[in-house]
This record gives sequence, C-alpha cells and structure tokens, in this order.
Amino acid sequence: MTGRIVLLGATGYTGSLVLDSLLRRGLEPTLAGRNRASVAALAERHGGLPHAIVDATDPAGLREVVGRGDVLVTTVGPFERFGHPLARAAADAGAHYIDSTGEVGFVRELRERLHGRARDTGSVMLPAFGYDYVPGVLAGTLAAQRAGTAARVLDIGYFATGPLRKGLSQGTRTTMRDGVTLPSARLLGHRLVAERTAAHVHAFPVAGRRKNAFLVSGTEVLFLPEEFPELDAVTVYNGWFPALSRPLSLLSAVAHGAVRLPGGRRALDALTRPLIGPPGGPDAVERARTRTHVVAVAAASPGGAPLAEVRLEGPSIYTLTGELMAWAAHRLSTHADATPGVVSPTKAFGMDQLQRGCAEIGLTEAGQG
Repeated sequence: MTGRIVLLGATGYTGSLVLDSLLRRGLEPTLAGRNRASVAALAERHGGLPHAIVDATDPAGLREVVGRGDVLVTTVGPFERFGHPLARAAADAGAHYIDSTGEVGFVRELRERLHGRARDTGSVMLPAFGYDYVPGVLAGTLAAQRAGTAARVLDIGYFATGPLRKGLSQGTRTTMRDGVTLPSARLLGHRLVAERTAAHVHAFPVAGRRKNAFLVSGTEVLFLPEEFPELDAVTVYNGWFPALSRPLSLLSAVAHGAVRLPGGRRALDALTRPLIGPPGGPDAVERARTRTHVVAVAAASPGGAPLAEVRLEGPSIYTLTGELMAWAAHRLSTHADATPGVVSPTKAFGMDQLQRGCAEIGLTEAGQG
C-alpha cells in the first residue's frame, strides 16, 4: 500500500528543495498551505499537483488532509510555535511525520508528549530529518559501533567547505543569530545539561587539517545515548567558520549577558539585523560550490586518544536537507517496515537502510563514492 505524501511549506525555500527532490523521484505530493493563491499557483506550475488549504495551527483541518499511512512533511517553522499541532495531528491519525527543525528542545518535547501515542497508532515520527541532524547521528553511530563498549565520549562536528558568505539562507542566518543567546544541550555524566552556546571550542580532523568548532545543540545528545548507554558524554559542535570559533565563544558570553538586561534583546536584534540578509537562500549554482563534512570522534575519556573516527562528506547543507526529507518520505510512503514512535533515523530505518539511503543522495564516508 502506498500512502500519500503531503508537503506543508512548499512555497518556502527549504520546502521548495524538498518538492524538487520529490518530483525528481517521480512522486506527486499534495501541496498544503494556508495561502490559497500561492499554493494553487505552485501546484499549477508543476503540472497541476493536488493541493489543499491547511493552517498549521489547526489540527482539525489537518486531520481532514492526512490519514493513516500518509506522510506529512513540514518545513514550517519556528517549530516551537507551529510544530506541535501538526505533530499531534499526525500521531493521532496514524500518519507519518517528517520535519526540518533544528530546535532540539522541540524534538525533546515531541518525544515526551507523543512517543507513546505514535507507537500506538503506528506513526513514524522523524523530527530534524535533514542536515540537522541526520549526518551527525549517522557518523556518531558508526564511530560508537567501531569503538565498542570502551567508548565513553563522543564528539561530533559539523563543517562545510566552499564559500559560505552567500551560501546561507536567511532562515539559517536568523537561527544562528538567535542561537548565540540560547543554551545548548549536551550529554554529560549520563544526563542532559544546558550550557551556553559556544562555551566550548573543539578541534576536529577535516580534509587533512585540524579545524575548530564551537558548542551547539544537536539531537545526537537525545538519541545516541539510548542506543549506546555506555556513553557518558555526547557533544555537538559547529565549525562552519573555524577561524571565528574562539571569537564567537567570547561574543556568545557578551550576548548572553546583554539579553538579560532591560531592552537587551531588542537592541541586539537591531544591531545584528544587517547580518540576516535577504529572504530565500542559495540557488543551485551557489549550493554546488559548497560541501558538507561531518566528523565523529569516539574516545575512552575527554581528550583521550581516538578509539574511532568517522568522516562523512556530502552535498551542500540545503541540498542534503531536501534530499534526505524526500528520501524518508518516499520510503515511509511505500514500505511498512519502519519503527513507529518519535525515533532516531537509525531506529526508524535500521542502520543498513539508512546508510544505503544516504549513499544514494551522496552522503558517504570520506574517500568513498
């Protein structure tokens, strides 16, 4: 049995990339959104795709669109604001759910609120199934497997090569700006702790060089300890701008203090508004100039010699997100073998299937094609 794929957010930048990938796979998703004219026009431009008018804040309306076995794909954020009603509607209906969030707090809340319900209805729920954070989960799993039970510490770093000055979307720039003042979750002493973003800097081996990266959040800290309970510490880092990692650590301390002052958040937003840039994101030519690199290092102790290192390479941040979400939607719509619940990519599909799917879209270990 094949379920329908319902794409919410196709008129936005990330949603358009997911749509393009679905169409290249020969699929005809139902386009959904609240702006009737925009959704209808987009459907018409692509040969008259089915479409529906849905408000992300209206679960009852969404339940009229998705049913058991269908796949709801959403790129509509911020997910703390818009994601919960959508996810609840999917879980109640027994529909599968995929989103593009990078908000780890949102993923944690979904697990607490909906994991049991999703298991009962057969809904496979895959939050953060894009560049955030499938590559890190895959690399971290491989490193932990190869290191064996001696591994206690797992560090994961996200990097990119190529020019990023024009290679980041407005949404990514906004998320980075706002994230500097928000805490980042890490696993420490077998428990989740919140620390200041960029409070720590760590060096990783990337393309034959050591590159710095700063502390950020990632769903790896939620999912990997469940599969590898011997892990004592899991930390995620961002190294898009290695030379700025230490200055950003200082900047985050200043910004974190500033937003606590009266009017501090408003002043910081005004000062940083020029950094946000215009709407949209990099086109195909710009995306082709950048590559994704993700590194996972497993060790027996903090700062200890690596027991295992895994380096993944793949297409650009945005191309990878579009392809990953489309692959998962296609798989869920045509196969009934995924594990229900709010689950990790490896738990949902199994390690072998996830690796094959990632390889299909070009995310492979360094040196492999």
